[in-house]
Amino acid sequence: MLKIANRDMDFKVAGINELRKGDTILVDDQFICKITDIALSAPGKHGHAKARVEAVGVIDGKKRVFVMSAEDRAKIPIIEKRIAQVISLNDGKAQLMDMESYEVFDADIPDELKDKMKEGAQVTYSDLMGQKLIKGMK
Repeated sequence: MLKIANRDMDFKVAGINELRKGDTILVDDQFICKITDIALSAPGKHGHAKARVEAVGVIDGKKRVFVMSAEDRAKIPIIEKRIAQVISLNDGKAQLMDMESYEVFDADIPDELKDKMKEGAQVTYSDLMGQKLIKGMK
């Protein structure tokens, strides 16, 4: 896999035939999706093998289905998992401070963590194309 630096994020490039269920892929150069199913067909008499990929958006939860040549290349986003401290809570949002860079930012609180989250607690989060998603409590 080849690693390429982009101004918004880093990503690797891999062949569609190298991808597996559970891998993360960048669809249409803007949607980060987790692959839920991938099926490779045999090559035909005059064509290449095809891959039918089903993926679900990590941020929006929408299902996306597309067909590509198995020899095509796909962008695989490099997602960093980081730790932050909760500074304040307000209307379903948390103000967080990254524990390494001391950057302060706001992020939506997932429904499953709304009752557990409190000021001063540490959380894990992921940065996806500039959008920060809280993943869990530390």
